[in-house]
Amino acid sequence: MPRKIIVTSALPYANGAIHLGHLVEYIQTDIWVRFQKMAGNECWYVCADDTHGTPIMLRAEKEGITPEQLIERVHGEHARDFAGFLVGFDNYYSTHSEETRYYANDIYLKLKAAGLIETRTIEQFYDPVKQLFLPASSRASVPSATPRTSMATTAKSAAPPTRRPT
Repeated sequence: MPRKIIVTSALPYANGAIHLGHLVEYIQTDIWVRFQKMAGNECWYVCADDTHGTPIMLRAEKEGITPEQLIERVHGEHARDFAGFLVGFDNYYSTHSEETRYYANDIYLKLKAAGLIETRTIEQFYDPVKQLFLPASSRASVPSATPRTSMATTAKSAAPPTRRPT
C-alpha cells in the first residue's frame, strides 16, 4: 500500500540569498522525495520563506524599502535559485500569508485552551532608539542595544506517552 508522506526542509530566512549550505539540504531532500515518488508513494515536498523577525525589518530599513517589498523580492530570488538547481517543491510559499496567520492563531488558541501554553520572563537585547527587541546576532550592529526583560509565550513540553507492561 502506498504511503502518504509530507516533507519539508528548514525554512530559508527571507532576508538573504540561498547559499551552498541551504542547497545541500534541499537537494538531498529533493532526491529522497523523488525516490519516494518513484517507489509509488504519494509524497509532497513543501517549503516556504520564513518571513518573520527583526532581521527582515532591519534589512528592509537599510535598503529603504518596506519589509513586504523585501519579502516579495527575496521570495522570487529563492524560487529562481531553487529552480536553477532543479529542486522540485510541490509547493514553495511564504509564511507571510493569511493562511499562516489563520492556522498559527488556531493552533495557538487550541494549545492555550488545553493548558499547554506558558508565559515566562526572559532577557533579550532591546534597541531603545527603534523600540524593538533584537536577536542576539544583531547586538553588535546596534550599539544602543541593552538587555531588557520581556515576557515569552511558549508551548509546554508534553510528557512522553507511558507504556504499559506487556
